[in-house]
Amino acid sequence: MQYKSTRNAALRVTAAQAIAQGISDEGGLFVPETFPAADLNAMLPLDYVGRAEYVLARFLTDFTAEEIAQCAARAYSPEKFENGSPAKVVSLDAHGENKHVLELWHGPTCAFKDMALQILPHLLTKSLSKTADGKTAVILVATSGDTGKAALEGFRDVAGTEMIVFYPENGVSPMQKRQMDTQEGANLCVCAIEGNFDDAQTGVKRIFTNAAVKAALAARNKMFSSANSINWGRLLPQIVYYFSAYLDLVQAGKTAMGDPINVVVPTGNFGNILAAYYAKRMGLPVRKFICASNRNNILTDFIRTGVYDRKRDFYTTISPSMDILVSSNLERLLFHLCGEDDKKLAAWMESLQSGGAYTVDGETADAVRALFWAGCCDDAETVDVIRDVFQSDGYLCDPHTAVAMGVYAQYTAETGDATPTVIASTASPYKFSDSVLDAFDCAKPADEFEKAALLAALSGTSIPQPIQALRGKPVRFENRCAADKMADFVLEKVGV
Repeated sequence: MQYKSTRNAALRVTAAQAIAQGISDEGGLFVPETFPAADLNAMLPLDYVGRAEYVLARFLTDFTAEEIAQCAARAYSPEKFENGSPAKVVSLDAHGENKHVLELWHGPTCAFKDMALQILPHLLTKSLSKTADGKTAVILVATSGDTGKAALEGFRDVAGTEMIVFYPENGVSPMQKRQMDTQEGANLCVCAIEGNFDDAQTGVKRIFTNAAVKAALAARNKMFSSANSINWGRLLPQIVYYFSAYLDLVQAGKTAMGDPINVVVPTGNFGNILAAYYAKRMGLPVRKFICASNRNNILTDFIRTGVYDRKRDFYTTISPSMDILVSSNLERLLFHLCGEDDKKLAAWMESLQSGGAYTVDGETADAVRALFWAGCCDDAETVDVIRDVFQSDGYLCDPHTAVAMGVYAQYTAETGDATPTVIASTASPYKFSDSVLDAFDCAKPADEFEKAALLAALSGTSIPQPIQALRGKPVRFENRCAADKMADFVLEKVGV
């Protein structure tokens, strides 16, 4: 299996090269040249580790079976994931709905990013050993909250790596900020930027494609890589949990093998929902992908109109991991749906960079709408959903999952579609205690940990141990820089 760039379809690299490099030299994203067919019946009796091995082996053909097995076993161990259940499915069907929540937040940082970022360090270090001639990987991460902590935890003290995480100083929850700023690990650094997530993400991409900066690193036997979902090694593991959820539903008698499901994903950078699309390309029977946005509803508008226009107000919301106006992984989807026309795709991306917008052709827009349905919820609606779901189903969800729940209700009201549905739950509610408490109409204490304790008392749920463990941890990082000074900060931190 080889990989090509969305902006240079003639290019071919190995899986190890794609993972080690992160992004193509011309700014394109690596995609597989083919999509192998999955045998659902063969995967059915396997546990999560076995299902991960099965999927990864079909794409990582330059890795040995032993290497893949080792990566999966280390990533998805019971020590890393609560009760040894990395991707738990909770059915909310007491009222006759065929609705199922895929909980992806039982890992060490209580967010779905753990599902990929616990295995990425293993994939990356093996990729570096195959391709990088002993170079140290300098991993740059832009985060709107969850990716940063998950990446920091995954790469903590991993040999041959250094990591710098940038986050918008006013664009993450207090608990997310505490998770990052208290992170342990000698090879790690965290910096708040004066701007939003898009500023951080754009800054990282510019550094990746800056020839002078790359040359300065190369002179010191270092190279850039990425832990964001632009990296194929980050995106690939996310395909696994959609297969696993479907197979768990089959085993539980909630659906029959071969029958279709719908998938609902709260979406910011488009990586999580793209992984579901890739599962479909491999044979997972998905009828509709439901893309859920918050008030930053650029994806909703795009899916409905074919026009991607970032020239709009940016909103800081109670679902901060979705506060994004440049959804990087949409580039991969459009590449596939426009007939893999790299010149057409590159022109759209150039239009976005230079003018802040692009419009896809009618055929591509129709192909998107045939697969995807989109809706959005603002903050007030999100709080209402948290309250309604808890009262109706006894289920406590975080604001991102609530956005997905709310948009799914919009979808069923508009379409009447009763297809069994998997809703991706992306974070523990305790990472956003302040916002979740708004659904309980109560007085809130000032302290974040007291808020968590109050939420536990009101909901009858338990505070996850990784959240509890943050109390009293010393702050290690208080760095801050302007968005246009990110390259200078990186060069200083890596000793250039």
